Amino acid sequence: MNRMVRRLLCMLVALLGFLGLMGSVVADAKPRGILLDTDVDTDDLFALLYLLKQNRSEFDLKAITISANAWTDAGHAVNQLYDILYMMDRDDIPVGVGGDGGILDDGTILPNVGGYLPIVEQGMSTAGDCRYRQAIPIGSGGRLDVDSNYGLRRSFLPQEEVDHNSFDDMDGAILIIQVDFKVFHSGIPITVVPLDATNTIPISEQFFMSFQQQQDTYEAQYCFQSLKITRDTWFDDQFYTSFFMWDSFTSGVAVSIMRNADNYNGVNEFAEMEYLNVTVVTSNKPYGICDGSNPFFDGRAIPKFNLQKDGVHSGHVQTGLQDSFCLVPTSNRGICEDGYTKEVTGSEGVRVLAAKKAKPNQDVRSLLDREFFKSFLDVINLPQHTGRFNFATQFPYYGETLYKPDFTNKRPGKPVVFDMDMSAGDFLALLYLLKVPVETINLKGILVGGNGWANAATIDVIYDMLHMMGRDDIPVGLGNVTALGTANLGCKYVKAIPHGSGGFLDSDTVYGLARTLPRSPRRNNSGAHFSVLIIQALEFSRRKLYNL
Repeated sequence: MNRMVRRLLCMLVALLGFLGLMGSVVADAKPRGILLDTDVDTDDLFALLYLLKQNRSEFDLKAITISANAWTDAGHAVNQLYDILYMMDRDDIPVGVGGDGGILDDGTILPNVGGYLPIVEQGMSTAGDCRYRQAIPIGSGGRLDVDSNYGLRRSFLPQEEVDHNSFDDMDGAILIIQVDFKVFHSGIPITVVPLDATNTIPISEQFFMSFQQQQDTYEAQYCFQSLKITRDTWFDDQFYTSFFMWDSFTSGVAVSIMRNADNYNGVNEFAEMEYLNVTVVTSNKPYGICDGSNPFFDGRAIPKFNLQKDGVHSGHVQTGLQDSFCLVPTSNRGICEDGYTKEVTGSEGVRVLAAKKAKPNQDVRSLLDREFFKSFLDVINLPQHTGRFNFATQFPYYGETLYKPDFTNKRPGKPVVFDMDMSAGDFLALLYLLKVPVETINLKGILVGGNGWANAATIDVIYDMLHMMGRDDIPVGLGNVTALGTANLGCKYVKAIPHGSGGFLDSDTVYGLARTLPRSPRRNNSGAHFSVLIIQALEFSRRKLYNL
């Protein structure tokens, strides 16, 4: 995972959690309130379920906000969270997705501002640049897998009766903006669990095998199956040294510290703590330059948000993966540090309590080498506050049956291959093609582009629609998510598409209507066998088919 994104995520989860938690400690009799901000990656699901399993008389998860500018997309993320909360009987917890407000040119933040974009890219709409997000793959190994949780979300989680509807949810959106620097320098006490600490608790093979043998609850099963398919599809053979307990470890440290909140010194069961002087890097030295990279200063007589000229925010801002300012010809690492939390000396630093490393297991006879491993397995398998059902037990009479029409006595018409970018209009066109008599148009296949008005994981909506229409015989090919000859998508086209209403959010959910479709046995599944689709002697290079 991208180091900067992961560092921001760990910091933000810890930061928001502790802000909500420490502010709610009024008396021992009252539970500590928790606000969880998440990008709904695999380890985030572990963190969420770990918090939901806590004793509710001690800890109360008040709300969840989605960071939809990293590893997940808003429409898919919010529906997965709804399903998890439904399984855990916690529909009382609100989920903030983001609104359609913006930030005026003078820096005024309007009500119901987005959250789909980092603040440096937020303007008056939810369409914007992707200077940081372009480092995250769109297809396999990136947002496609996270949005669908490798296909497990639809095969395992129960079907929630309430789904995202852009017309109903906008007024209830919760504002989350990346303002780490201002929060750090606000004077409030801060505790963080940085990347350097979470990297001391990798998923060990012994933990994996122990987890495999301890799946006594639905939530434990969902976590383990997610972990297993992540391991099975990992990009190299170093999974056990490169996948860590990032956010679940952060949640464990937070909960443990709060149990000792009467004497706030960071004492906890799972991490060694230390005090550091740190700051958040928002631009790169030299400060005060005007090279066209910094939208807060360039071309402005008065900096946006009234930021200080020649201050720490006034330097070069990384513009992309191949930003020549950041590249070092003789090194694989660049010099830009946008978004990093950096240890410093002097007045620019803020004293924070930081996790240093994960504590070893106190039981020297145990095969689990970290104290948090034991806690996680114990908590996730507790019979209290457990999931009510999964999809199979919610619908015990559901069978994964493929429906294919019999055209034996019909003379098919002209063969058609339909290329979709999965916008709402494309789904209407698909329904029209399916309703035309097969003697007139014979729909032979569907090709999906994952770089248009919907994200790649929305391919599951096509499967569901075909299943509803009894046309599971039609193959669906998910092609490359970047243009031919393009190493990465970049921001040239995607920045024109809104992330909120009228854009990705509506297309990915079909305005909330996608959840009313029957659930097809076919779905995006990164663990499935892929085939190459050849139609009318035309080879579509690297087109992937799922569960043909």
